[in-house]
Amino acid sequence: MSHVLAIDQGTTSSRAIVFDASMRAVATAQEEFAQHYPDSGWVEHDPSDLWATTASTCRAAIERSGGAEIAAIGITNQRETTLVWDRKTGKPVYNAIVWQDRRTSHMCQGLKADGFEETVTHRTGLLLDPYFSATKLAWILDNVERARARAEAGELAFGTVDSWLVWNLTGGAEHVTDATNAARTMLYDIHKGRWSRSICDRLGIPMALLPEVKDCAADFGMTRPDLFGHAIPILGIAGDQQAATLGQACFEPGMLKSTYGTGCFALINTGETPVRSQNRLLTTIAYQLDGTPTYALEGSIFIAGAVVQWLRDGLKIIRDAKETQPLAEKADPSQNVVLVPAFTGLGAPYWNAECRGAVFGLTRNSGPEELARAALESVGFQTRDLLAAMQADMNGAQNAGLRGSSESRLQDSFKATLRVDGGMSASEFAMQFLSDIIGAQVDRPEVLETTALGAAWLAGQRAGLYPPQAEFAARWALDKSFLPAMDDETRAAKYAAWRRAVDATMRF
Repeated sequence: MSHVLAIDQGTTSSRAIVFDASMRAVATAQEEFAQHYPDSGWVEHDPSDLWATTASTCRAAIERSGGAEIAAIGITNQRETTLVWDRKTGKPVYNAIVWQDRRTSHMCQGLKADGFEETVTHRTGLLLDPYFSATKLAWILDNVERARARAEAGELAFGTVDSWLVWNLTGGAEHVTDATNAARTMLYDIHKGRWSRSICDRLGIPMALLPEVKDCAADFGMTRPDLFGHAIPILGIAGDQQAATLGQACFEPGMLKSTYGTGCFALINTGETPVRSQNRLLTTIAYQLDGTPTYALEGSIFIAGAVVQWLRDGLKIIRDAKETQPLAEKADPSQNVVLVPAFTGLGAPYWNAECRGAVFGLTRNSGPEELARAALESVGFQTRDLLAAMQADMNGAQNAGLRGSSESRLQDSFKATLRVDGGMSASEFAMQFLSDIIGAQVDRPEVLETTALGAAWLAGQRAGLYPPQAEFAARWALDKSFLPAMDDETRAAKYAAWRRAVDATMRF
């Protein structure tokens, strides 16, 4: 058994990829599923869709691999998305509330007004925002009939998507998660490595709901034999952005990656030290192996690839995402249309849940071409916002007397390269603009599906098939480097226009 099956359960689709003994992808299957928007700012998934598309893509990938013998399964998943189900029947009590959902904005505002955000940030490294799982879970308990009573009686289970998949894969035998997913719930103390009773009590969440937390590479249970012909061990789990960090081999403090999927997420490895952000970034767990967490600073952008979906499904000016680049290349260079894609609010470093998207600089001649260019450029602008915040935090860590520790190496990363991955990183236009607007080298690896690769590596090295960190890192291979070609004056002017547009959007 020399193959590993990676499950990559994302926001808009589920994928399964079979990797061989050399960590090469030999078969892939992917299925999209429906997005549900029952109210303004609400985003839901049908839990049965998450499981059904995962199971079917796994079977299809194994079949397309020629029936490869699977030694282990690794799972990576959309984070923060919240599910609650019956422990006996496995039936969800409500739809999955997606990470993009903003229905608990008022709840978060009330908690902030009570001064509770400092407690949340101190214990979890996160900000008090609807983005995370905790208030979504509290909403379900408060709004679904008998949910709270059943939770207090121990009848219900809570989990992020990884927990939901493992529950189904194992036939309900395992209720588990890993440290990276736990760290995104706003319920987990990332310093003590355990669920926070004080936060759970404040939100009225019975701790009996919560899954067992394990390392990223651990024994998460065996699949039901009837699913894939025989029982397969589940040996690796990491949230999608942490799995991408692993797949990009960002094992050293100061290494930086940015993933462009539905959203955009930039992480910088800070080693064994959890750096407290002063610029509204998140302190989180990058990965946890052998009981030891490695920390990161993260900036989260809610809308990246999703802005291309909006061009396709909302405006209907393209039929396929691949049409975006040639359309953008035809845009009138004399126009300066700026799109702020705050469709579900703005993430880091603004964290404004209430503002919504806006377009600036339109003229009578503005059309699909200019909107396509503005959509792709919005991703580069938002990434620059994140990197600027990271730079300020690293400078602050050094000025606080941390020179000589791992933080003293972090600032150098901003003078070096940004490693990118995810579907949008395939766009030459978007990646060149990213390099131009941040004024730094952008490196795209040969393997764009680094999220799935990271999950596969976790499971494969646990199974004894794949190499340890150093050898795995040495195998990282470059596809293309993008170097900045924009002059400083143009870069400054374009970024200033973006900042004015963001300010106006938040004031609207």
